[in-house]
Amino acid sequence: MSVTPYKVNVPEDKIGRLKQKLAAAELPDELEDAGWDLGCPLADIKRLVRYWRDEFDWRQAEAELNQMPQFMTTVQIDGFDPIELHFVHAKSPVPNAVPLLFCHGWPGSFDEASKLLPLLMGGGDDKPAFDVVVPSLPNFGFSTGPKKLGFSLPQMAMVLNKLMVDVLGYQEYVTQGGDLGYPITRYLGYLYPGHCKASHYNVTTPEPPSATHFPELYEEDQATPRTQAELDGLKRTEWFKKEGKGYMMEHTTKPQTIGYSLRDSPVGLLAWVYEKLHDWSDNYPYTDYEVCKWVSIYWFSKAGPAATMRIYYEFMHDKNPMAATINSTYLKDIKIGSSQFPKDLAVFPPLWNRTLGDLVLNKVHPSGGHFAAFERPRELAGDLEEMFGRNGGAYGVVSGRNGYA
Repeated sequence: MSVTPYKVNVPEDKIGRLKQKLAAAELPDELEDAGWDLGCPLADIKRLVRYWRDEFDWRQAEAELNQMPQFMTTVQIDGFDPIELHFVHAKSPVPNAVPLLFCHGWPGSFDEASKLLPLLMGGGDDKPAFDVVVPSLPNFGFSTGPKKLGFSLPQMAMVLNKLMVDVLGYQEYVTQGGDLGYPITRYLGYLYPGHCKASHYNVTTPEPPSATHFPELYEEDQATPRTQAELDGLKRTEWFKKEGKGYMMEHTTKPQTIGYSLRDSPVGLLAWVYEKLHDWSDNYPYTDYEVCKWVSIYWFSKAGPAATMRIYYEFMHDKNPMAATINSTYLKDIKIGSSQFPKDLAVFPPLWNRTLGDLVLNKVHPSGGHFAAFERPRELAGDLEEMFGRNGGAYGVVSGRNGYA
């Protein structure tokens, strides 16, 4: 499996075509005083469209992306055509650095990890160093994707395990994931515990303990009063179920239909993604430049923005019994860690995480949202350093690589 260096370089005609479409955009009206209740406010979208068309410099964004060491390889799994897989491979100067696979989700990309790389690679006497691998998931970013049905979360995990083991030669590695990265890295720990030795998550969806499901934890949970943070977290989770899951219903049922709009209309794509950046963050002050860079990665992606939604349909229609339980299955063969941020989409009492596996880190942060690596990179990096550091519960899980020189 050959590996070739890669630089993002979008043809000029595609940039020009984007600006033409933005110039020709027709926007809807809105109700007075609607705010964010019905979705993205018209004033915000008008401002962003104008900025994206007239001021945003994609070449600057490309130069920033190309500061990360990027590569392309070809990975094939049984039953599917080869996939051209794009990935970042940021190697630490520390020879014993811990190989860490960072797995993004939707509507994220490989660029989410850009703030983490300098924090994790250096190491030192008091913290471990990491070799960080950040793939564009199949159908995302600058990776291609499958051309037929049946490519679900286990297949994502198979591709990423091949990348780490067969392409890069890391026979053992650890993972970090949120959003789709949570179930994908759960599958890595379930399917390949000999290779995936530990996983850290920045969102978890455990099954609550009950009289039949971890009864001892259930008794402890019932005997412990809820903290205000836990009550707020359950309220946040309920809000998402009632008010925030419309996109998921579309993705999991008819992604092709909404896909026409997102592929043809950059304004449609902008609104579809920007709503999530706003609603899923903890008042992170996104600049117009950051928003347009984020959305442009989707617009210029190899498979197109419509392709990124298909994984939702696939996992919702996956007939494998494990598909319904992977998020809450107890993983007995690997170490796991959790970092919880209060404005994520599923915020359950931290005690419930003990039903997920051998839990060695269970941190709760006072602020932060769904895109932890982008919003709170120092906190996330610090938790990884704690989990895999000398006093951490996952220290030394990768043979011969403890992260220290």
